[in-house]
Amino acid sequence: MKLAILSESPADEAALRVLVEYVLHEPLDLVMPSLRARGWPSVEQVLPSILRHLHFNTDAQGLVVVVDSDDSPVHNEEHEAPGYHHPLCRLCRLRAVFRRTLKNLPRSVRGRAGPLRAVGLAVPAIEAWLLCGRDPTVSEAAWTEGQGRGVQPYTRRELKSRVYGTTRPTLPLETRRAIEEVQRHRGDVRRLENDFPSGFGLLARDLRAWKKHPPSSG
Repeated sequence: MKLAILSESPADEAALRVLVEYVLHEPLDLVMPSLRARGWPSVEQVLPSILRHLHFNTDAQGLVVVVDSDDSPVHNEEHEAPGYHHPLCRLCRLRAVFRRTLKNLPRSVRGRAGPLRAVGLAVPAIEAWLLCGRDPTVSEAAWTEGQGRGVQPYTRRELKSRVYGTTRPTLPLETRRAIEEVQRHRGDVRRLENDFPSGFGLLARDLRAWKKHPPSSG
């Protein structure tokens, strides 16, 4: 399948490529976005331009977008209600950008509708996903419970240290370790979906919907 991946760093995108291939059970043909993002605000800001670029200038069938939740509200079942939008939830906000942008796109010169959407939220950061199955104290439920009590079960710096052995990894180290950690799942993402149901589970649901209704490649 031909698609693009947008996240907060090249290391995140490298790990996501492996995970997306696991969910789809097929290799990816990656299309590079026209712009790069570094951090949450940048992802939200460049997303409309990237969607337009993919639609008019490429034959990408879909776009995968994943960001860290950091200290923002965690997406939950209430947010899934029809028409509901939480203004501080990053997953809700990214979905809203997709809706606003795609509804204003005419069909491309290839006769295609806009790129399909797959959005995920790493709670509180993608390093939590990387530790899945290796550190049982790290999960979406643990973080959400900690938010409710006002006591963090761990910090994002601690997660980085557990994954990379340092809180300031170089990009090559970050990329290598991210790929090593996701490859531990050996194609089976059920543990990730169980431990991170809102952030990773909804991403997997979006991707599987593509399989049920395959997009046209133009």
